[in-house]
Amino acid sequence: MKVTDVRVRLVASESRLKGVVTITFEDAFVVHDIRVIEGENGIFVAMPSKKMPNGGFRDIAHPIHQEMRKQIEEAIIKAYHEALLNQVPETVED
Repeated sequence: MKVTDVRVRLVASESRLKGVVTITFEDAFVVHDIRVIEGENGIFVAMPSKKMPNGGFRDIAHPIHQEMRKQIEEAIIKAYHEALLNQVPETVED
């Protein structure tokens, strides 16, 4: 299964959340709300999840094989860096 589109919405905040991603596979299947998070060892990708009654979280969608996880993470991190490079700086008027 190939990644055919990655859309990144950058998040401007002081939190660890740096972006929210929508990824498309084979132009036929979409996964929303994948998060790009700034961790202690750099950025990482967190799959969409829901909060459980016990307070923990459970992934809603996730890759089963390491090869697919790697493909998804590489595509998302590449798109995230491209979004950072292409963002328009805010202008402040006096």
